[in-house]
Amino acid sequence: MQSPLTGTKRNTPPFRCDIVGSYLRPESIRDARFQYESGEISADQLRTIEDEEITRLVQQQKNMGLQTISDGEFRRTWWHLDFFLGIQGTQKIGLPTAGIDNRNRAESFRIVDKISFGDHPMVEHFRYLQQLAGDRTAKMTIPSPALFHFVENYNGNEVYSDQEELYRDIIHVYQTAIKAFYDAGCRYLQLDDTTWGTLCSSRHRMLLRNRGQDPDQLASDYVRLINESIEHCPEDMTIALHVCRGNFRSTWFAAGGYEPVAEELFGKTQVDAFFLEYDNERAGDFQPLRYIKNQFVVLGLVTTKHGGLESKEVLKQRIAEASQYVPLDQLCLSTQCGFASTEEGNMLTEEEQWNKIRLVIDTANEVWTQTPAALL
Repeated sequence: MQSPLTGTKRNTPPFRCDIVGSYLRPESIRDARFQYESGEISADQLRTIEDEEITRLVQQQKNMGLQTISDGEFRRTWWHLDFFLGIQGTQKIGLPTAGIDNRNRAESFRIVDKISFGDHPMVEHFRYLQQLAGDRTAKMTIPSPALFHFVENYNGNEVYSDQEELYRDIIHVYQTAIKAFYDAGCRYLQLDDTTWGTLCSSRHRMLLRNRGQDPDQLASDYVRLINESIEHCPEDMTIALHVCRGNFRSTWFAAGGYEPVAEELFGKTQVDAFFLEYDNERAGDFQPLRYIKNQFVVLGLVTTKHGGLESKEVLKQRIAEASQYVPLDQLCLSTQCGFASTEEGNMLTEEEQWNKIRLVIDTANEVWTQTPAALL
């Protein structure tokens, strides 16, 4: 695990202007995936189109001046299910659609056998990105081990009767995954996690209690899952945790500040950086950041849920407010989430997407060339 650097510049991740990971899918990919699912093109033809669009995306990120480079999650239909379904011992399931727009997919996964990482296709996906990244840092994003358990816990399974055995196998899957991505060249891995957004919500905490579950115990268990999953992470690999309250087609499912989980999450989770939503009042204030120790906090102040641009001066003011709890040298800036948690994408245009990225870059460049006193 890396320690915070002294000074204003960052030569290792997280970078002062950073990205969460996903980008709006080009029409060519959406069309190709439809053609593949309907049997009109082969898997190889789909992959060729994905390769071409990822190559264009990487060049666009470089042209923008980003140091962090992702593949936009262009090969995925879901931000989380593609990874979960690549784990051996899992199977896709449909979910009840009551109350859900029938134009949207209702899918999840279930454990049907003992789980293992196996020959996961996303390792090869990362290798392709690494080849394109050049002198930039290729970032891999996967859902967190906490989320794997949280989703599994709702869907249930007939394989693991012992909870401790399930925890051990989840940890082993993720330890194996981290080694596989590291061996493929990955030095920047982000764990995406909506679990914590749920545990921040008073409504969802009540629903959990109604199911006989203690949200505080879950928080403690999930810190353990994350910490033990990453405990053998090499020193030169940065692990980030991204907390989200939902992002499907610009929607959200949970609201509430970080206070209910702050001491457990920020005080005990041994990641290098937290990517935290702070784009509106649903995320609460910055006071819960008082539990942050030596980790970086990447402030997600720029929303991806609509195309309207935030005021640069307001962004600077909010960074200054956050610096009252976390030193400015441990802060960075990003969008609140990715632009396409699923292949449908959020409700904004590609031009608006890149304007958001430019705003993050310009604001970060201005903030971290000033002294903390100049911001306050």
